[in-house]
Parts: sequence; structure tokens; C-alpha cells
Amino acid sequence: MLVKKWEKLPSKMQNEAIRPYYDKLRKKNFSLFWKRVFDLIVSSLMLIILFPLFIILAVAIKIDSRGPVFFRQVRITQFGKEFKIFKFRTMVNNADKLGSQVTVDKDMRITKVGKFIRKCRLDEVSQLIDVWRGRMTFVGVRPEVPKYVERYSDEMLATLLLPAGVTSEASIKFKNEAELMKDAKNVDEVYVEVVLPQKMEFNLQSLKKYGFWRDIGTMFKTVFAVFGKNK
Repeated sequence: MLVKKWEKLPSKMQNEAIRPYYDKLRKKNFSLFWKRVFDLIVSSLMLIILFPLFIILAVAIKIDSRGPVFFRQVRITQFGKEFKIFKFRTMVNNADKLGSQVTVDKDMRITKVGKFIRKCRLDEVSQLIDVWRGRMTFVGVRPEVPKYVERYSDEMLATLLLPAGVTSEASIKFKNEAELMKDAKNVDEVYVEVVLPQKMEFNLQSLKKYGFWRDIGTMFKTVFAVFGKNK
């Protein structure tokens, strides 16, 4: 999770818009080391505790519709590396090939069990596997698919200095993202031109203010938001 030396960053990330964010984070490598230790310990404990829930969800998904238990989609994480994210499948098999890669409110591709899983935010629980493997961290910018990352501005690329996260301040603010785009004629364009820039404003501000204890606070805010107590 440590921030690489400037000359070892991908060439696209060696731009002046990123430099201010890089300089701040580079000074916090000690804190980032403990962030990884925290991720590893907590994700290990949670995977053990939630194992019965994983089994229940897996069985329910398999009974409800054909297809795999997990939805594995290529996303982008630290330094622009690709990885296949773990998410409990809530849509019909190969849903990403049947429409937009952004899910909208009342999306017809969502299965019956999927509606319940999404309502309870349980589809994201399987990302504990990604956190444990080091592909993700508990708090960080949500991982995007490659085609959206290709539309990032030079400054937005600063969000790739750290691993992608399970939750963030932007995730809390845009927890009803699907509903916001339900009437969009071109979901992909609305997401890239309207929603993504707004989310990135929060993401970049969070990057400037990065701190281990601030991350802990975001985790608590996420819990409150999931249970409908976010203000």
C-alpha cells in the first residue's frame, strides 16, 4: 500500500496535477503501513465471523438464478493495476454484456434475491476477500471499470495513488446513485459527465485530508448510512 517513488509511478501518473497529492501521501507511508496491517487483521476476523452469511447468500443466489455466486468484473486499483473484484451476484448472468456497466434504479437485470441483497448492501460484503488479498482497502476511492478510468482527468488520476476502497465519503454521499440516473437516456454519458466529476470532488478532498483515524470515522459513517441514519 506504500506510495512508490515518483519515478516508479506509471508515466501517465507523473503529471503536475498529481504532484501535490503525491507529496502529502509520500510523507504518510508509516501511516499507510499501519492501514494495511489494520485491513489484514480486520478483514481476516470478519471473513471468519461472516462465513455462515457467505454460505447462506451463496445458496440463495444459486437457487434463485443460473450463474456463478460471485460477479467478477475487472476494476482498477492502486497505480492503475487491474484486478477482478468480488461481489455477490445480484443480477442475471453476464448482465454487464446486456446493458450499461452502471446499474440504475429498477434495473430489469436485477434478480429477486439480488433486490434483497442490494437493499441490505450485502453484495459488497464479499469485497472483504479483496481487502484481505491487498487489492482493496476498507476506506478509499471506489474502484471503477477501465473504460471510466480512461476518462479521468490528470488530477483524477491522483486517486490511484492508493488502493481502491470498499467505502468512502463519496460513496456515502452518493449511496443512492442508481436512483439519480434512473431517467437518464444515456447512462454511461450521464455517469461520466455529471456523476463521476461530483464524486471525484469528494474523493480528491478526502485524499488531501488523508489520515488513519479519519478513515475509521468514515467506516462508522458508512455503518450509519447503511442503516439509514446518515445525515
